[in-house]
Amino acid sequence: MNIRNLFLAIVPFFFSTVAAAQTYPVKPIRIIVPFGAGTQSDVLGRLVGQKLTEAWSQQVVIENRPGAGAIIGTELAAKAVPDGYTLSVNGTGALAINPGLYPKLPYDPIRDFAPVTRLVSVSQTLVVNPSFAAKTVKAMVAIAKARPGELNYGTFGAGSVNHLTTVMLQNAAGIKLGNNVSFRGSGDSNIQVMSGELPMMFDSMTSVLPHIKSGKLRGLAVSTSARSPFLPELPTVAESGYAGFEVAGWTGILAPAKTPDSILDRLNNELIAVLKKPDVRDLFNSLAFQAAGESREEFRRYMVTELAKWVKAVKDSGTKID
Repeated sequence: MNIRNLFLAIVPFFFSTVAAAQTYPVKPIRIIVPFGAGTQSDVLGRLVGQKLTEAWSQQVVIENRPGAGAIIGTELAAKAVPDGYTLSVNGTGALAINPGLYPKLPYDPIRDFAPVTRLVSVSQTLVVNPSFAAKTVKAMVAIAKARPGELNYGTFGAGSVNHLTTVMLQNAAGIKLGNNVSFRGSGDSNIQVMSGELPMMFDSMTSVLPHIKSGKLRGLAVSTSARSPFLPELPTVAESGYAGFEVAGWTGILAPAKTPDSILDRLNNELIAVLKKPDVRDLFNSLAFQAAGESREEFRRYMVTELAKWVKAVKDSGTKID
């Protein structure tokens, strides 16, 4: 192909891409949430939907598609037409943990999605019953080493974020805790730790913050690399003697792979603006969410790093789902 013909081939594509960015959106946008109503992803999806509707005067419809460990909704989002009119709210479980749990996932989190931006991160917080002897992570580790296999801990099931965070801590500290006692959610598990039936567990800052402030739970450390703005007096696990320890649950907005860059860029710019709005910040603060907001490439790199981290944690835990 000579230069003239190459130019003639490229020009229509260039102008069609620019036109798509200028006119998008011209019809309602669907946001698929692979979880039920009232979950963190659902709350974030509805918030984003409301703000995009206000900004673009175009309806945004939330479609909850829960089931099969978020696989049903995630697969649906991955296989949607890549035209910018189907987005998904998704995060740690489906995009970083599931690839380690399920040998034959119907989607690939890196190949099948175009990351738009990460919305929030939520730290895992190590909490104990107030009567538990340890007041620091190091003291807890000393007890675990003196009583290997005896300290039971609460989780939301094998392969959950808080289970795998506990696995990572055991590996970092060289300890062996007791049984993984599973619960359906934070309410039941927190009650068990507050009552003394269980000595400890990791749970999200969102869930444990009011109980720590009331004195019903004692926080030992947060899992993120930096201290939480919601409990700045609480050290990180890394500060407690385990350098490099960094764990957070996260949720972002993604589109199907091959969605035009011009549309992805417009979405990224609008979502970052949404995250800076005072009412959004107020809502996040009330839920102990830490706003993220980053470039598409930063989010892509973050997802690649997170995938490797969580898949290794799944392998270390020995958890598999056929």
